[in-house]
Amino acid sequence: MSRKPKKGYFVRGQFVAEGSELDLELKAELKGTDGASRTDRKKDSDDRQDLGVDMLTLRNDLAQRLNLQGHVTDQLREALAEARRITNFEGKRRQMQYVGKLMRKLSEESIAAVKDALNEQRMGSTRDTLALHLAEHWRDRLIADDTAVQEWMNEHPSTDSQQLRALVRQARKDDTTSKADVAKGLLPRQGRAFRDIFQLIKEQMNLADDAAHTPEEDDGEYKP
Repeated sequence: MSRKPKKGYFVRGQFVAEGSELDLELKAELKGTDGASRTDRKKDSDDRQDLGVDMLTLRNDLAQRLNLQGHVTDQLREALAEARRITNFEGKRRQMQYVGKLMRKLSEESIAAVKDALNEQRMGSTRDTLALHLAEHWRDRLIADDTAVQEWMNEHPSTDSQQLRALVRQARKDDTTSKADVAKGLLPRQGRAFRDIFQLIKEQMNLADDAAHTPEEDDGEYKP
């Protein structure tokens, strides 16, 4: 009497009988792999949803660049514009769910381009903040320290030195805060000259920054 063949399958040339210990181990391993894959897909979906929220804050020039490069579909662009217009909390939440659905349809290349644009915007904001703090630092030094004017002129020789010195003198006259006021925590009195110094500093810093990023021209050819 012939034996009934066992049910099973082959793995790397080895027969695995259904219900055997090896079969159970392989199925458990396979189930674990599927579970990890579902977790990864859920994380990717959540990441794209969050990325869609961040895109609401993207500058117009960066958003337009993504559109021209084909990384953002017209449908997604219109969905984001609608989300910006909605003020109702529940309505905005539903709209952002729709945005997330559209984000999940973007290619990996487009997702990378969106992330690059957002990073570029963040870096720009950081540079602006640092420049603002530097301008405030120079303004306070110029008013407090007589030697600071010459230091500034050495770094920014295109500045009108007479105008700067006149503004510094006027800012010092405008500040009539006494030591007692300072001890009480009162802020210094700030007149127009105080603000004008700040504007002058920012203008000169912007000029210096533009000059640093402009290629030199020589006989019609630009030097790198």
